[in-house]
Amino acid sequence: MRIIGGKAKGTKLYTLDGNHTRPTLDRVKESLFNIIQTRTSNSVFLDLFSGSGAIGLEAASRGAKKVILCDSSKEAIQIIKKNIQKTHLEEKIECYQLPFKKLLDDKINEKIDIIYIDPPYKTDFIYESLKQILSKSIIHENTLIIVETDDEKKIIEQIKLLELDIVDHRKYGRAHLVFLKKK
Repeated sequence: MRIIGGKAKGTKLYTLDGNHTRPTLDRVKESLFNIIQTRTSNSVFLDLFSGSGAIGLEAASRGAKKVILCDSSKEAIQIIKKNIQKTHLEEKIECYQLPFKKLLDDKINEKIDIIYIDPPYKTDFIYESLKQILSKSIIHENTLIIVETDDEKKIIEQIKLLELDIVDHRKYGRAHLVFLKKK
């Protein structure tokens, strides 16, 4: 896994051992950032279930002015901190070892431009985090929320229950990216 564009392009990233995380494939990451390239520069970017930090660090490398990384795993945070140092993007990054609910309740004090949500599969964390995001005042009318899932039917049904519009949907093998905006 590596940074594929921007200031830290080509930097190889550390990854977590084991099966508890699934790194977003480079081809999915490259497609994602091709889609959002005009929005990334000078954005405030939240990577809610960061894993190794690859998505958020890619955003920082491509010009995001601030990136918030969050994972509840101590091991993930250790890897993220190593990757932050390796990419030399420290000045743009805030990193939290917290459950996502605590981060959204207590640490976000500004409007977020792009939110990336890629929790462990087979959880209801996408729906729970979307409900909580909508209940806070951390998004504006142009905030783009991107969800990565392997169960798009379930997620799309849950999204229909929320004040969100699906603005795009892409499939990459098993992974689906669903792009959302507030109604």
